[in-house]
Amino acid sequence: MDNRRLFLFIIFSVSIIMLWDAWVKHNQPKDAPAAVAAAAQQGAAPTPSAALNAGAAAVPGAALPAPVKAETVTVRTDLMVAEISTLGGDLVRLELPAYKSAVDAEKPFVLFGEEHRYSAQTGLIGDGLPNHKSAFKLLPGALELGDKDQLQVRLQAVADGVKVTKVYTFHKGSFLVDVGYEIENGGAKAITPHAYFQLARDEKAPEGESSMVSVFTGPALYTEQEKFHKIAFSDIEKGKAKVPQNPDNGWVAMVQHYFVSAFVPQGTSPREFFVRKVEAPADGKPGVYSAGVIVPVAQIEAGAKGGVTVPLFAGPQIQSQLKQVAPGLDLVVDYGWLTVIAAPIFWALEWIHKLVGNWGWAIVVLTIALKLIFFPLSAASYKSMAKMRQVTPRLQHIKEHFANDRQRMNQEMMELYRKEKINPLGGCLPILIQIPVFIALYWVLLGAVEMRSAPWVGWIHDLSAPDSLFGVIPGIHMPVGLLPILMVATMFIQTKLNPTPPDPMQAKMMLMMPFMFGFMFFFFPSGLVLYWVVNNVLSIAQQWQITRMIEQGGKAANDAKA
Repeated sequence: MDNRRLFLFIIFSVSIIMLWDAWVKHNQPKDAPAAVAAAAQQGAAPTPSAALNAGAAAVPGAALPAPVKAETVTVRTDLMVAEISTLGGDLVRLELPAYKSAVDAEKPFVLFGEEHRYSAQTGLIGDGLPNHKSAFKLLPGALELGDKDQLQVRLQAVADGVKVTKVYTFHKGSFLVDVGYEIENGGAKAITPHAYFQLARDEKAPEGESSMVSVFTGPALYTEQEKFHKIAFSDIEKGKAKVPQNPDNGWVAMVQHYFVSAFVPQGTSPREFFVRKVEAPADGKPGVYSAGVIVPVAQIEAGAKGGVTVPLFAGPQIQSQLKQVAPGLDLVVDYGWLTVIAAPIFWALEWIHKLVGNWGWAIVVLTIALKLIFFPLSAASYKSMAKMRQVTPRLQHIKEHFANDRQRMNQEMMELYRKEKINPLGGCLPILIQIPVFIALYWVLLGAVEMRSAPWVGWIHDLSAPDSLFGVIPGIHMPVGLLPILMVATMFIQTKLNPTPPDPMQAKMMLMMPFMFGFMFFFFPSGLVLYWVVNNVLSIAQQWQITRMIEQGGKAANDAKA
């Protein structure tokens, strides 16, 4: 009975599926970038449901004519450069200078802006009240934070005697921006408005991502009752998206690899979440979707003032910061069903980084630590492989001798295993036990924004990008790096240390595996490849030592018998 046949078949099948999926993604046509101005004009304002506001009417502001020309103002803080449009007072461009573009390392990363139809839109719901398609006027005031702790940017619109001032409050050292409305009711009767806060984005994945990794892009919602859940753009398209009903807590976000934007209403108060398609794909442009939240504003009597404020987080997925913004917001760094394993691994990686000061060396140290933890399991696996290596000639003889009697062949093989005290699954089970840990570590290294643009040594300037020491192969855009080559070499050495399968076809498959995996790893982030190389080197050293000890012990036993 040769259990390695099943094990190899599983690995081979998974490899083929991954290669095919990556090839399809790699050859998908690229969408043309859209203009920033278009992002500010996406869709109409939402309408609160009867559950939230039984007396609310449809939004007349959606039909108001847009101004002839929308201007933008640039706001600068220590962490961001933001552009606010006078059309709706929306945040239409957000640049994060501390992070570099995945396409051009000479340019800063842009979260909202020209690469995507992506913006933060807000407005009021009520008769004559301005929404995200209404004209606003910038009020005098500073546009640079400078040495101050906070900066307020104010825009104003007047409609039907109601003066509405939209206020952005930027904070020093924070990716959190307070977005609020100050409402002065100069009319003759009381008003009971609602405010909506939505994130509108096209369905295109972030540019510059590796074609070999697939990370979620789209809306996400969180409430204490229903917890965190993601919503695929395709579910919104099909009308299958589900949102919490009548919540009094929670937030809404737009998630992509490494970065997130989220409106996080504070406290417990009635709110309504919504997701919807704003614009269908057309003329080569991707579809546009929005996700947002509607909150009530307390009734404002004639001659009185009122308002509402909802914080907007727009920045990197640094878990320690996300936890402070809102409960559950750190879950946007999604490790899936392996979160229970991945979260402690990231904590350990972060702790090691504080000691060594480099994320690359932190990966190396963590890999060594994990190898030590699983040393007993690995040792058992390698002992089993070493014993299998010794009896391989005898197994081959049994296969040849009982080639026409498969039942007898299996009986003789099992008898040989019993006499030599070999567990046929001994080389596989310890590896299978470790697989969840390795997959969790894979997602930690893949999802941690701390790895983005983080250098290691020499030519490795970005642990989140593929290693390309020797450049890129023209035509297929395949990076050629030293780490993937080392990974192939170490996997090949491991293959030669393993017992040769009696089946010639299996033997050929074993020799092919390093090159198949090596091809995929050329596209993987260098931080992941670094982990595998270090793990392989340690495994080779451990396996070689154990194999040598087993073979020397067997030789000594044979000499004693002689």
